[in-house]
Amino acid sequence: MVNFVHYVHMKILTTTQARKHIKNIVDRVKYRGEVFAIGRRNSIDALVINFPDMYNIDVDEITNINALSKSFDFLREEPELYSRADVIKKYV
Repeated sequence: MVNFVHYVHMKILTTTQARKHIKNIVDRVKYRGEVFAIGRRNSIDALVINFPDMYNIDVDEITNINALSKSFDFLREEPELYSRADVIKKYV
């Protein structure tokens, strides 16, 4: 197998490496939740990430992916600044 370079929690591959190992990459993304970046000439051109199990057709792909990625989990520990009524009054 290829030696992967780690960038935070993401493995960076060349297009050649990705082409040679695509099945293994897809399996690792699907079953282990790993994230792979694919690039050329020291730049990241694409990401391979797990697609959400629960897809909400009312929002776009980026919102669905952010929900899966747990990008905002850190907010769980933050105090609520606005009540539901505040948000509804302002935005509805």
